[in-house]
Amino acid sequence: MVTEVQWSELQRDPKLIAQLADQGDVRVRRRDGAALLLMREDRVQGQSDGAIAAARALRNVLAHLPADIAAAALIDEFPWIDLLPKTEQVLFVKEFARAFQASAELGEWSLLHRTVRDWRTTAQIYTDPRLVEQLSEPIDTDFGRVPEPEVD
Repeated sequence: MVTEVQWSELQRDPKLIAQLADQGDVRVRRRDGAALLLMREDRVQGQSDGAIAAARALRNVLAHLPADIAAAALIDEFPWIDLLPKTEQVLFVKEFARAFQASAELGEWSLLHRTVRDWRTTAQIYTDPRLVEQLSEPIDTDFGRVPEPEVD
């Protein structure tokens, strides 16, 4: 449960807001910026430990399943997996499990988000057989200097 308060309430009565945080998370709304989320450190640690345990369990489950069954288990959440060739589905499952565990252990979920986004983009490419053919052909020309990557 998340209790919402205004920034002015936090300034006016910080002890009350601390009591609310003892009962659950507190979202502090601000007019001039993104809301803040206050939560007790022990709850954060518990969530982190739980995420790591879940990530390890999922990795182990996916590792012990045949590749086609592991991919099928993820299709409900990621229906575009069906667009990937079987060999690519196997790679997705492995990368997903590794990224999930790394994200949980670091407490930084952008790695998992990036992995899913990149594979979804790969699946999109497979919807265009002409593009797949073009990207599968050998490259025998020099296209010049590669530009610096753009930051997301």
